[in-house]
Amino acid sequence: MSTIVVDIADLAVSADPDATLITYSLGSCIGVAIWDPAVRVGGLLHYMLPDSQLSPEKARSNPAMFCDTGVPQLFRAAYELGAVKNRLVVKIAGGSQLLDEQGTFNIGKRNYLALRKIFWKNGVLIQAENVGGNVSRTLKIEIGTGAVSVRSRQEETPL
Repeated sequence: MSTIVVDIADLAVSADPDATLITYSLGSCIGVAIWDPAVRVGGLLHYMLPDSQLSPEKARSNPAMFCDTGVPQLFRAAYELGAVKNRLVVKIAGGSQLLDEQGTFNIGKRNYLALRKIFWKNGVLIQAENVGGNVSRTLKIEIGTGAVSVRSRQEETPL
């Protein structure tokens, strides 16, 4: 069993049935887990911000930082390992309001809406989600089984 940690503004894909992809500290950030059950290919993205127009130079050097550049990169990386779009199971977590209790910036909500918009435009459905609120989350996907779980406040639940 190997564990691959996906950092903030990062992504990973794998076809190793013994691999687990995990990302920590999903506050206003969003974690996107994808899995193709036919070829057992999965991926995980941890993006920070909704729109790469905020910093095009950062988007070029690190596409995983933004929803609009990170999501296509995640899907393309999974396709390279044999995944097919219409077979992908998509589960997401994050989008909290941790340090913005008045909702001044609404980064979590804006991150979530940006993701929904991209998925809607591309005909991608979200099978399960654990978003919003004011908790930090950890998102994990087991490549061999496609099992996804979310951990927050010391409680882990399947997603």
